Amino acid sequence: MNEVPEKRFSEWIEQKERLHNAGRIPKVKQGEIWWCSLGENVGVEINGKSDIFTRPVLIFKKLSRFGFMGIPLTSQKHEGTWYVSFVFQDKTSVAVLSQARVMSVSRLIERMGTVADPDFELIESGFAKLYLNKKFSSSR
Repeated sequence: MNEVPEKRFSEWIEQKERLHNAGRIPKVKQGEIWWCSLGENVGVEINGKSDIFTRPVLIFKKLSRFGFMGIPLTSQKHEGTWYVSFVFQDKTSVAVLSQARVMSVSRLIERMGTVADPDFELIESGFAKLYLNKKFSSSR
């Protein structure tokens, strides 16, 4: 039987409260990569790591000065339509398209840099193929 990994929900709630109460509103731009407190999440949802539950996140689309559509990144090798690999700071990163979501800028910790334009275009193309070009069929 598969063992369920231990979760740190109570620690995450404390960190989440700190983020919410800090009142930070960093300025972001599309294509930037930031360390982001993603949290301790449920099931297949991607988690942050470290004491403050961070992982790199691509600012895919700025929605307002308070929020953005973000795509979490990993250094683990993955293949398939849910992933786009690219090089950032001389290392292979993988955009986990299936984990894209709207986030508050309050979760952002530190700007890491900006993805190269050709790589951002690859990610945009992968996102469009995964989410926009498919016909949705009802399972009813």
